[in-house]
Amino acid sequence: MATIHTQRHPHHHVKLDEHLPTDHRLSQVYRISAGLMGLFLLAFGILGLVHRIGFFDTGSATSLGLNTNGALSTISVVVGAVLLAAAVRGGNTASTVNMAVGIAFLLAGFASLFALDSRYNLLNFRMQNVLFSFAVGLLLMTGGMYGRVSGGLPHDNPYWRSRHTR
Repeated sequence: MATIHTQRHPHHHVKLDEHLPTDHRLSQVYRISAGLMGLFLLAFGILGLVHRIGFFDTGSATSLGLNTNGALSTISVVVGAVLLAAAVRGGNTASTVNMAVGIAFLLAGFASLFALDSRYNLLNFRMQNVLFSFAVGLLLMTGGMYGRVSGGLPHDNPYWRSRHTR
C-alpha cells in the first residue's frame, strides 16, 4: 500500500489561482452559480429602482415577490454586478466570490431576522426576504465550495493536489 506524504514546506505559499486550470469543469459550476444569482439580483434591484421607491421606505413595495426599498434595490444591483463579473472571470475568482457573497447573505439574513418589526429594519426585510437570504447564502456557498472543500476529494482534483506535495 503506497503512502502519500502530506508534509508541507514551511515557506511554500500557494496562490489559489494556480490550482485550477482555466478550462477545468469545476469552473463551470462556479460560473453558473454566480451568473444565475447575479442575474436574479440585478433584475430584482433594477425593478425596485424603476418603481422609485424611497431609499429607506418601509412600506409594502415588492419586486419579484420580495419586499424592497431603494437601499435594498441599490445593494442588489451592486452585488448582482459583482456576481456577474465573477461569473465572467470564472475559475477560483468565481468560487471565492460565491463563498464570500454566500456568507454575507447568511449574515444579512440573521441580522435582518433580528431587525424584523423594529426601527432598525432599514432594508425593509420581511420574513420572505430572510428566508430568501438564507437560501441564496447556502446555494452560493455550496456552489463556491463545490469541488474545493471536502475530505474525500479525488486525487486528480487540483485542490487535492495542491494540498498534498509529493
